[in-house]
Amino acid sequence: MDLQLTPEQSLVQQTARDFATREVEPRAKHLDHEGEWPGDLVKRLGELGLMGVAIPAEYGGAGFDHVSYALAIEEISRGCASVGVIMSVNNSLACDPIAKHGSEGQKEQFLAPMASGKLLGCFGLTEPASGSDAGTMATFAEKDGDHWILNGSKNFITNGPHADLIVVFAMTRKNVGAKGITAFVVPTDTPGFSTTKPDEKLGIHAAHSCTVFFESCRIPDANRLGNEGDGFKVAMSTLDGGRIGIAAQAIGIARAAFEKAVAYSKERRAFGTPLAEKQAIQFMIADMATELDAARLLVQRAALLKDAKQRCTKESAMAKLYASEMSHRVAHKALQIFGGLGYTTECDAERHYRDARITEIYEGTSEIMRIVISANVLKG
Repeated sequence: MDLQLTPEQSLVQQTARDFATREVEPRAKHLDHEGEWPGDLVKRLGELGLMGVAIPAEYGGAGFDHVSYALAIEEISRGCASVGVIMSVNNSLACDPIAKHGSEGQKEQFLAPMASGKLLGCFGLTEPASGSDAGTMATFAEKDGDHWILNGSKNFITNGPHADLIVVFAMTRKNVGAKGITAFVVPTDTPGFSTTKPDEKLGIHAAHSCTVFFESCRIPDANRLGNEGDGFKVAMSTLDGGRIGIAAQAIGIARAAFEKAVAYSKERRAFGTPLAEKQAIQFMIADMATELDAARLLVQRAALLKDAKQRCTKESAMAKLYASEMSHRVAHKALQIFGGLGYTTECDAERHYRDARITEIYEGTSEIMRIVISANVLKG
């Protein structure tokens, strides 16, 4: 595996890093404290080509690869985890399934404006009584001529309160489990679509999520994404890529915590010397640095496989599992290095600690990742 970045990948990384350092990071604490939706930053991401990094230019994207995408997500998430996941959802969960499974008409109508940042997308799979077990979903779409009538609800929908489009999954045949699921692209101005107020969460406060409702939403068959009954396959292939994005987000969060803890350890003195000269702190820093690099290599491998159009289910699950749990460990150690200061809202360490926790849950919990990995290993 070639670890040397191409000039194009380095350009994307540097563009994202400069933007995050200059415009995102200085506002991260305020966005978190106020729970303020960063609409202007999302617009700027679109102008920079970061809302459709790996989408071809003819469909409004930047035309780069998924390694570039992972690098960009890491940099933006280092600045603010909320902005990072808003970007990740639009790229991985909204644009990618339409790019992979959509018709030419859907790509022109839906993909191009999302990839260019003119519209914002979200992804509707989880329901109040149906999480990882998607085959038990209750949302149902019934055929009515050349339309579908969609009824049901989805929850924890990141970008939901602000999205223009939702890639949503519904049962179209009963009593056949996952084989009865079909995917649709639904504009959120469709009559019968509604949302609740944003969820109140432990972290990523500026990345608003909510419950969405479909009450007799009339959807043209032209908005069906892929074949009828292929929705579960669409969802799982989408999550393979989405997990690369969340793994990269987790790395960005951990890197922010790590870099600030290292800087603090050089400034803070205890018993006459800087913390950085204490072996206990040095060992923590060594572990944090090693885990960060290991997670980044796992993400890069998964992204390379996706770019090669090879199956990356196991590899993206490994990257997501390791990076998310690594992020929690690194954020924990960073807060410990800051000591009492780290436990106050004056310090960014507590925000990174809170933000890291969700990466072990959304787009597949750590437990589900272990099931996916072991299943792929055992079947050979």
